[in-house]
Amino acid sequence: MPNTKSAIRRTKRTQSQATVNKIRKSKYKSAVKQMSIYLESGKIDEAKKFLPKFHSQLTKVSKTGVVSKKTASRKISRIAKKINKSKKAN
Repeated sequence: MPNTKSAIRRTKRTQSQATVNKIRKSKYKSAVKQMSIYLESGKIDEAKKFLPKFHSQLTKVSKTGVVSKKTASRKISRIAKKINKSKKAN
């Protein structure tokens, strides 16, 4: 239990920030999952339409530090590469 006033405020802040981070991480995971569903099922047109939103969501999450910028960039790059590769195959 925090004893000082500042420690009490800090625990409240930490708890609220933890919930925000959990929401952001959830959005990140759901975006990655949605994109992988599109690619696995072969819905390249839907994946192509979802790509800008996917890029935006991952960038927003990485900007706040929930996921590192390099991780988000790597995911975006690999997904874009898969989409382009599958377009050429079709």
